[in-house]
Order: sequence, then C-alpha cells, then structure tokens
Amino acid sequence: MKILVSSQHFWPENFRINDLVQALIDRGLKVDVLTGKPNYPEGRYFPGYRGWGCQREQWSGATIFRVPLAARGSGRALRLVINYLSFIGSGLLFAPWLLRRRSYNVVFVYASSPLLQAIPAIFLSWLKQCPVVVWIEDLWPESLAATGYVRNRLILAGVGRVVRFIYRHSDLLLVPSRAFEPSVAAAAPGKPIVYYPNSVEAVFCDPAIGEQPDVPGLDTGFPVVFAGNIGTAQVVDVIVEAASLLSAYSDIRFVMLGGGSRREWLLQEVQARGLTNVYIPGRYPVEEMPGILKKASALLVTLADEPIFSVTVPGRIQTYLAAGRPILASLNGEGARLVIEAEAGLASPAEDPRALADAVLQLFRMAPAEREKMGMNGRRYFSEHFDRELLVDQLLDHFRSVTSLKVNN
Repeated sequence: MKILVSSQHFWPENFRINDLVQALIDRGLKVDVLTGKPNYPEGRYFPGYRGWGCQREQWSGATIFRVPLAARGSGRALRLVINYLSFIGSGLLFAPWLLRRRSYNVVFVYASSPLLQAIPAIFLSWLKQCPVVVWIEDLWPESLAATGYVRNRLILAGVGRVVRFIYRHSDLLLVPSRAFEPSVAAAAPGKPIVYYPNSVEAVFCDPAIGEQPDVPGLDTGFPVVFAGNIGTAQVVDVIVEAASLLSAYSDIRFVMLGGGSRREWLLQEVQARGLTNVYIPGRYPVEEMPGILKKASALLVTLADEPIFSVTVPGRIQTYLAAGRPILASLNGEGARLVIEAEAGLASPAEDPRALADAVLQLFRMAPAEREKMGMNGRRYFSEHFDRELLVDQLLDHFRSVTSLKVNN
C-alpha cells in the first residue's frame, strides 16, 4: 500500500505525524509526505530551508515533497493567515507537478490547525483517483474564534462553509475526541466518522528513560512540569497566577518547557512579578523528554475556558499518561473527564488560578504512595486505550476499509 501523507507540519518540526509516518514505514508501507518549509514554533525557517522554491528530500524511508511556505513569524494574526494560505495555495499550484506520475492508494491528511490545509489533499485525491482520509485534530471554525484571532462573523461563516466542503469531499473523517463527533456529524451528514485518538511518539513507549538532561528547577523540591506549546489556547496566565498564590511554598516550583507565541509574554510577566518559583528553560529534544517528565512530581496541562476546548483532549494528556506521573488538568470537559476516569490525577476548572493552586497543594500534601498510584493508573490507562501499536493497526484497518469501498463503488 502506498500512502500520501499531507500535513503543513512535518520533520524537523516536532509533531506526532513524524512518529506515525515512521510507524507506517516500519509496517512496510510506502509513504510520501507533502508538507511546507519547517518554521514552527519560532516562526523562522530552520537552517537549510528558505520560503521560496520546492524541495525533495528523504527521511527515514519516506520521500518528502516541500512546497513554498510563508513563515508564521511572531504568531500575529495576519502572519498566521498568510502562513496558512501560502500552504494551501502552494499545495494546489505545485503539488500536482511535484507528484506527477506517482500513484497512491490513500491520501491521509494530518489536520493539525488549520483544517483548511486539507484542501490541496482533496484536490490531489481527485487527481489520483484515490480515497482521502482526514484526521481532524482541531475543530474549525470554532477554534479560530476561541483563540481570538478572528471575531468577524462573516469570515467565520465563510470558513465554516469551506470546512463543510472539506468534510463532504472526504471519504473518512477521524476524530481524536468522542465529543467532536456531534459537531462534525452536523457539518458532514452521512459521512463516516470514526473515533481515532492520539497516541505518543515511540520514545515515550519505551520503559528505558534514556538521557536525563539538567533542567533548571527540576532536581529538587516538588516540580510541576508544563510541557508543550505556550500559546493563547493554553492560557498560561492561570499558571502565573497560581504560582503567585503558591509563592510561600518554597518546595513548589513550576517548570515551563516549550515555546510558542506567549513565551515572551510569560518571561516578561514572571520577571515583572519577581516570581522565583517559575522556571522557563525553553525547548528540549523529544528524545530527552521521557527522562524529563519522569523527574516531575506532577505534570500540568491547561486550556482556555471556551466551549470548543471542552470537547478537546490535548495530545499532551496521552504523553503524560504514558510518563506515569500524576496529572494536574486545569481545563473543562473531555480532557478533565479522561484524567478523572483514569484516576491519574486531579482536575480543576479552566482559567481558575485559585482552584489550580488548591489542586497543586492537594497533590503536594499527598503521601508519595498515593501520587505513585496515580501515575501507575495513568500508565495502565494509556496501555489499554492509547497504545501506539494498537492504534497503528487500527489506522491500517481504516485505510483498507476506504480503499475497498472505493474499488467496490
């Protein structure tokens, strides 16, 4: 089976699609990847890349086709719009030529935000006469409104029409949260929708911890680790406020790992408040993250108090479950429900710094054996529901089902 994976983001950017492509290759599939020029999250092109021009390269058995892409820059709304539209335009204009004489059994779209990036893939699936499977990682236009980048109702309505077009022209829609299903079904009547959750990179599935780098704030006391994108949706304000409320507890410190559009604000705010219990050391290679997470006393995930985020399960929850450490979930809805169902940690309402501070204190005051049990519960829940190999098997079954339906039709 030969698969074309279409994703605006791919290696050397750090997204889960990298690991999934590797898993497909390991199963014997032939994989091509259509993507843009790597510039996430800093908004600057990675060394060796520039915005203009097409590129072809090899990575771990996959052939990567890169189309021109405008860098996202500092993450301001206009730059993001240009970034998104440039991938769509370049994909429609250059991908048919880049992929000429190449045939596929399935086009698979890893639809991290924005969903609109699926448009070139749908066009290619029509040209190649093969089914297209779209993995919807983010609900649009709901997420667009929730992050505050777009408030204009006419624009949101226009995006909604494009999203419905994408749904209607897809052969199978995969959703990472069961709570996504009603919204997607309403916009895609009659289309098959299947729950397909995220797993984690292979490095998190290996019980061997590997290298443990020195990370400021992590080696003593009670470190609460936040790992991932530091952006608008993550409302890092709530973490700053909770840290301020807990400043009298010298053993409790917040370690913020990652980058994103609000990292600079975070650095400035921590300095302005004189907080000594917040550490912002930056990003670390994914290979080092399992060892880092294992050293945390608790792992923190936050999301804004928006209806769209109440139906979202942040991918880092699966990572935290796999790490086997207690989870602090400062969010509403599906993500919080999952943590509680797994008995893997504590949940507090989104954007409530007092409730988050209380949850940190509750975990801090627990006996080590209780916290250890939470971590073990999380790891067990991960193995039962999000095991990487199990989910790869399921994805291959989905590919086979859509290809057989296409042949029969």
